[in-house]
Amino acid sequence: MNQALKKILIKTKKNLFSEIIGNNSSLKKGEGYDFCELKEYEYGDDVKNIDWLISAKMQKPYVKQYHTQKELNIKIVSFLTGSTYFGTKKFKQEIITELASSLGYISIKQGDPFASFIANETLEICTKKSKKIFNVNFMAEQIYNYNVLGKNINYKTITKELFKSIHHKSIIFLIGDFFDIDTLDLKLLCQKHEVIALIVRDNFEENPAELGNVNFVDPMTNKNFDGVISKGTIKNYIQKIKENDRKLFNHFQDCGIKFTKIYTHEDSTKKLIGVLR
Repeated sequence: MNQALKKILIKTKKNLFSEIIGNNSSLKKGEGYDFCELKEYEYGDDVKNIDWLISAKMQKPYVKQYHTQKELNIKIVSFLTGSTYFGTKKFKQEIITELASSLGYISIKQGDPFASFIANETLEICTKKSKKIFNVNFMAEQIYNYNVLGKNINYKTITKELFKSIHHKSIIFLIGDFFDIDTLDLKLLCQKHEVIALIVRDNFEENPAELGNVNFVDPMTNKNFDGVISKGTIKNYIQKIKENDRKLFNHFQDCGIKFTKIYTHEDSTKKLIGVLR
């Protein structure tokens, strides 16, 4: 593991565990560790839960009841395409690594198993279901070192594969920049699972400056672009971004998806905790 990634994990862990994040306590009564109440013994109650001291005082058997522990299934899906190989303060790929690591640490802190995937043209398993910190570190390493150049996103394939491969009701976190979302349809996935979207962007992508004559390499297609970035070009580009985001936000709202936008210059952990509360 390189030094840059180690710094990301140490910083993410420090920021995360300094925030107040509670466990998944439940109001349901059942097996657990948090005491709820005492009640008179009824046929079928577990005799192991009898409070012998209270029973002796009351001359009747009483049993302890506890809050049941509610375990969540967490799935972390990182959209790693060529467009994430960009950033003025940090690369978007680095922010995605931070967010995925934060979600892994939160899952472990709450005693919930998590699994992770890397998505672009296809869906591939990054880490299998686990509650171990080793898997958070391994996931972070895979995402941080993943070669995104030349990779595009196929939303139709990804959502279809997620629906087929995730059998139990889960909370699915989708992390990516969500550009070119014409084929994005999460309605079926949201009927089966809870979906939360984390949109990672760089400020320059939404508010570019006039650059004059430029030569770019498109990180998604590896093609060269040689031209002029003028006021007119920027105006048209910004309009397309706004239209993309309008469709995206409307779709999220129609599906009941919670979402937030995180820029590369922002504290990703604080923005994440804000949407989880």
